[in-house]
Amino acid sequence: MKIWKAMAAVTLSAALFHLGTGLHPIAWFTWLAPLPVLLLAPRADARTAPIAGFFAWAVGQAAMWPYFLDVVEMPLPVVAASQLGTALVFGLTVAAFRALLLRGRPLSAAAVVPAAWVVTEYAVSLALPHGAWWSLAYTQADVLPVLQTASATGVWGMTFLLMAVPSAIAAVLRPAARSAGGEASGARPRSDGVRVAAVFGAVVLLALGYGGWRLRTAPAPRGEKVALVSTDHPNDVTELDSPQGRDLVTRYASHIEQLASNGARVVVLPEKTFLADDDSLPALTRPLTRIARTYRVDVVAGLVRSRGDVLYNVALDFPAGGGEPVEYTKHHLIPGLEGDLRPGKDLVFAPDTRWGLIICKDLDYPDLVRSYRAAGATALYAPAWDFGDDGWLHSRIAVVRGVENGLPIARVPRAGQVTVSDPNGRIVAEAATTDAEFVTVTSALPAPAGVTLYTRLGDWFAWLCIALLALTLGAPLFRPRRAEQAARPKQI
Repeated sequence: MKIWKAMAAVTLSAALFHLGTGLHPIAWFTWLAPLPVLLLAPRADARTAPIAGFFAWAVGQAAMWPYFLDVVEMPLPVVAASQLGTALVFGLTVAAFRALLLRGRPLSAAAVVPAAWVVTEYAVSLALPHGAWWSLAYTQADVLPVLQTASATGVWGMTFLLMAVPSAIAAVLRPAARSAGGEASGARPRSDGVRVAAVFGAVVLLALGYGGWRLRTAPAPRGEKVALVSTDHPNDVTELDSPQGRDLVTRYASHIEQLASNGARVVVLPEKTFLADDDSLPALTRPLTRIARTYRVDVVAGLVRSRGDVLYNVALDFPAGGGEPVEYTKHHLIPGLEGDLRPGKDLVFAPDTRWGLIICKDLDYPDLVRSYRAAGATALYAPAWDFGDDGWLHSRIAVVRGVENGLPIARVPRAGQVTVSDPNGRIVAEAATTDAEFVTVTSALPAPAGVTLYTRLGDWFAWLCIALLALTLGAPLFRPRRAEQAARPKQI
């Protein structure tokens, strides 16, 4: 085929992947991104198709390299392996799509692309220490009808939809097969195209219908007023026994008192606000315990706590009415950046409530949030710390975890997006941290939804895709190769 056609397809897909993924995705471009190279695949030779897929993904994701290397500080070999490895997988997926079309199996071809990508995302979530952070699903976090799919399938069902639509379109629009005499034969492609369109159209309509059904009513507020308070100054951990630390405690305490006097039932501060050991910790616990007792407000504060030579990233809940604070220790630490900290393993609830405590990266792990919901959680309070430009993405990952399990999430980072979301993923309140002394978001806490299918069954859809992938790739092995010759389209 003419090289310029292949280059045009790669360029268009790469541009759409760039715009439809990353830290600030444009949701509708994500649906279109694979389409150009999938349309190219059956018209190209066996070498060109996978190469086109590889470069479409690799070039489309190139803008993420500085974020991984400079912001998250991932080692170069890890970044290269993950970025180029996923590009290789996409290239092989395009090759499988082409091969199935040439064997006269358009329905299998349309299914192999979404199944393969779900399996890839699921494998990455298990293999790398970042949970389900990497998924196309988060690009749709603000598209509420699509987002509801997560309550049944987790992010895996959303990814399936995103890849199934362009795959089905490309299968329907594949070039006509040749008859035995070399003539173009349109009857079989038309009937196969109708079958592909019917099956995948039904899947999309089912998902959107389910989303509309879940969105028919909004959860009623329960009445508790939550206040999220953050400052980016200083944008670092502050030692409690320093003048800066004591001043920050005083300013936070004054602000919390004002919020509590105006009816806040819970006040949450960001992750790692303070650095404290057993000697300096009373400088924080005394004023916050007094406020909690006086105003009957729960106060959640994030800090790095030192016990001897061991450091922990913790959230302390100072219970309404006074009493000893309860402590949650972050389970999942950022490799490299938090290598000097020790992880925790327990679920922790605010006293006399079913409000769970969780910290930042822990929300990248669906199993942890599922465990909270299974233990009876009715809301999660999440101190966090973002990296500025990734604030939207991290906030929406938290939103998706809430939809998966029917939970409202109140998340307050530094250098990010302060959000309160309801169990259907609606943003109830939101603000970006700024140069203001304090950024405050207040909202009535939404009620939880019923226990979701995802909470009950977990990653069942990912395993279904594993079976589907095995079926689509295995079945052609038992089909005579002459069927491929009859179904082969003309090359252009």
